[in-house]
Amino acid sequence: MGEDMLGWDESVFRDEHVFDFEYVPETFRHRETQMETLKYALRPAVRGSRPLNVMARGPPGTGKTTAVKKLFSELDTISGVRPVSVNCQVDSTRYSVFSRLFEGLFDYEPPTSGISFKKLFGQITDKLVEDDEVMVVALDDVNYLFYENEASDTLYSLLRAHEAHSGAKIGVIVISSDLDLDVIDELDTRVQSVFRPEEVFFSRYGEAEIAEILEERVNRGFREGVLDTRVLDRVAERTAESGGDLRVGIDLLRRAGLNAEMRASREVAVEDVDTAYEKAKHVHLSRHLRGLSDSETALVRVLAEHDGKRAGDVYEAFTEETGLGYTRYSELINKLDQQGLIDAEYTSVEGRGRSRQLTLAYDAEAVLDRLA
Repeated sequence: MGEDMLGWDESVFRDEHVFDFEYVPETFRHRETQMETLKYALRPAVRGSRPLNVMARGPPGTGKTTAVKKLFSELDTISGVRPVSVNCQVDSTRYSVFSRLFEGLFDYEPPTSGISFKKLFGQITDKLVEDDEVMVVALDDVNYLFYENEASDTLYSLLRAHEAHSGAKIGVIVISSDLDLDVIDELDTRVQSVFRPEEVFFSRYGEAEIAEILEERVNRGFREGVLDTRVLDRVAERTAESGGDLRVGIDLLRRAGLNAEMRASREVAVEDVDTAYEKAKHVHLSRHLRGLSDSETALVRVLAEHDGKRAGDVYEAFTEETGLGYTRYSELINKLDQQGLIDAEYTSVEGRGRSRQLTLAYDAEAVLDRLA
């Protein structure tokens, strides 16, 4: 075995966990202004008052969730402040959001049935007043609440908590990666009148910034000498190509490392990066698909199998598979269109009036591959 070959028990990784999306880096670069605005908005909570509400927007993979995680870990150490983060892709109704808040306060889940929203809400506000705590709620991926038409009710309850129960103090941070969604515009007027958030925008990272941020992951995650500057530049270039989403870059590093190990090589080569890119560029897609319900998954599958065909054909295949009717089908189309998984365009078809042309926003094979 050559000098540059790995032994059975060796690895190019020093700590593979560094390449998990959940990993929060110690230093958080190129987001100083955003962090300052967030801190400014949350400072009143530390003094026992209701914090300012915040809306954090920006394309996927620009550090929004990480920024909130870093702040929340600081707030966690301060008595009188209770930060709770909710992933709205998982909890996409008002009831499930408040169940998550209940869990954040009481450290156990509320009973799964038989408790009304009003009672759940009352127990949360009672506890906050009793313990004299300020709650800071982060609604991550808030766009999913909009797709389910649950956003206005959820925000209304949170923002009016102090009226329902005098002394209850709740501040809200909404985080959205859907740039086509105008959060304020899409809310009911009754919510707009009380929701005047501080706005924080997370712009796309440039190639040089990506390289700098990823270099830190490389130093922590790989053994010394495994990945040189030339290879890192390639990763940064590929990441910038896919819209500057850092998650693509992080996934790319991990996959390139695994490719090098497959070859039993001690070094990651440019070829390892290029091979890995075919999979890493679909990070969004995998994330999108994970959050779908059974009927949504069925529709995406049918669409991938009938790529580019007329809506009528897709509907027939969908009904056959799920037994669901046209109204539900139409709702699902609108929802997947909002989420950016499909494009639904109205086109005029001769002799048939207007029909919707449905196309997948991703490569059909890549979709079927991930649904398998």
